[in-house]
Amino acid sequence: MRRNAGTDAEFAEFMAARSSQLYRSAYLLTTSQHAAEDLLQTALAKTFASWGRVRAADDPVAYVHGVLIKSFLSERRRRSSTELPVAEAPERPTTPADPTERVALMAALSQLAPLDRAVVVLRFWEDRSVTQTAVDLDLTEAAVKNRSLRALRTLRGLLAEPADTTPSTSTTTSIKRSTT
Repeated sequence: MRRNAGTDAEFAEFMAARSSQLYRSAYLLTTSQHAAEDLLQTALAKTFASWGRVRAADDPVAYVHGVLIKSFLSERRRRSSTELPVAEAPERPTTPADPTERVALMAALSQLAPLDRAVVVLRFWEDRSVTQTAVDLDLTEAAVKNRSLRALRTLRGLLAEPADTTPSTSTTTSIKRSTT
């Protein structure tokens, strides 16, 4: 199959406009800069291979986001994905939150199961509705709600002060600040 220059230019324009948003989602899913870059590259390669179908979709951005999420989840299922990510601070913080709180939040996020992490990222970082998240992850709305509650409970437990079993005000504030 021969591609024309117009199609390639159209894909390049789409990629330039959306790659930073997609990278942010990939970073939140993987909690690692290098893994996020690999995931984004995989998703964009799959998108380029089927650009005609993507371009014809009702919402190409949502389509590519779905490719990104499905690539993340399928990579997590592979046996070769048993590497443990190293907690690292982002090069440039996007929020004025305390960097130590952000590192702690990213470390806690990396301890969630991949599907629970995807639910948290879509619901709270991407600010998607329960319905949108359910459609993107091919889950029921009840499953999204259940996973959200369980994942948030786990995050609160991981972020709680060692001497205190309830989340402190600063931890709750950092979760809210980091999710905006």
